[in-house]
Amino acid sequence: MSQNVNRRHFLMGAAAAGVALTQSSSAKAQDTLDKLIVGVMGTGGRGQGLAQTFQRLAGVDITYVCDADQNRAEQAAGVVQRISNRAPRAITDYRRMLDDRNVDIVVVATCNHWHAPGTIAACNAGKHVYVEKPCSHNPREGELMVQAARKHKRHVQMGNQRRSWPRVIEAMDELRKGVIGRVYFAQAWYTNNRPSIGRGKEGPPPKSLDYDLWQGPAPRRPYRSNYLHYNWHWFWHWGNGELGNNGVHSIDLCRWGLGVNYPIKATSAGGRYRYEDDQETPDTHVVSFEFEGRKMISWEGLSCSRPRPVDHVRFHGENGILSMTDSEYVITDAARKEVRRVPIVTGDAMHVENFLNAIRNNTRLNSEIEEGHKSTLLCHLGNIAQRTGRTLHCNAANGHIDNDKAAMGYWSREYEKGWDPRVM
Repeated sequence: MSQNVNRRHFLMGAAAAGVALTQSSSAKAQDTLDKLIVGVMGTGGRGQGLAQTFQRLAGVDITYVCDADQNRAEQAAGVVQRISNRAPRAITDYRRMLDDRNVDIVVVATCNHWHAPGTIAACNAGKHVYVEKPCSHNPREGELMVQAARKHKRHVQMGNQRRSWPRVIEAMDELRKGVIGRVYFAQAWYTNNRPSIGRGKEGPPPKSLDYDLWQGPAPRRPYRSNYLHYNWHWFWHWGNGELGNNGVHSIDLCRWGLGVNYPIKATSAGGRYRYEDDQETPDTHVVSFEFEGRKMISWEGLSCSRPRPVDHVRFHGENGILSMTDSEYVITDAARKEVRRVPIVTGDAMHVENFLNAIRNNTRLNSEIEEGHKSTLLCHLGNIAQRTGRTLHCNAANGHIDNDKAAMGYWSREYEKGWDPRVM
């Protein structure tokens, strides 16, 4: 897609037909409960993984795989074909999915700066949406996603799949029942051993990549050799650092277990300590959030240092501790005596099945977009505290930053002209 394409039409092309499409999609889902038609937007590792998960479930057909890089779209089509014996259409322009009345669901597994614009445009076009974490690039986008889901009565699920793992749900129920007494503090960790991204060089993008389309809502920047296909995470222009990339999973568990929504205070410390290169976001990062009711969350991220801590998340209560990894949860009493150890079964399929059941039967989503927004917002607030270098004081009703105009300047972003997301 070239520079002279009407970008607003690209994002909102199907918006005018939104009401009709909503009615048609709802009626279709009722008439053919055994068949839901899916288009996947973004076909990197996560997008391909989700495409396989969706296609392997009964009553699902993936008919489109879309990526700004044609090679990646075609590769994803081959992956789906090996499962279904039918190749979906490999496209770069996702308007074709929005314009197709047969498509019920859009899976948004793009780079972060496309998560909210893609979701909002899909809702405007009457599609249900499964959107990867973090659900937004900035706080205002999350608020708009909630608005779009409500206005068009669409099911929108964020891909924090632990919300659907039965044993994790069980552990959260145990906390609610008081297994460790009043829970007041949750800790979380993430570690990795990522290499340096080096110093990139300006030059032409790969021939298979529509770089203008890849940038989409983000103001234009020249292509550099160390942006794609993964290192965009470490540039504020497109990504949200390790906090938004992986921290959102464990922070979501912390918020769920504590039973809290919006914080009253957010702090951050850290920086790019391991390497000297082009990365803008911290590789060593510690954030904390305080909530009404004397509760607190802390998260520590080490992108370039292992081994990983034994626990993934740890809940501290007045009568003990509940610690959790992706393989088990363990309850200990106040004397540190182990009370229970329970294995956890993992996988994406349970979260996707919850999403499909909600569409077919109008049942509850395990990570409905408002819940996804609340957890993603904590990551945004941690990053804003880091970028401003000061403590943020927040409104407990909506998470907005009080009495700090400069910090609230990060609540939204500048968009490329004609690409700003709007609920139509």
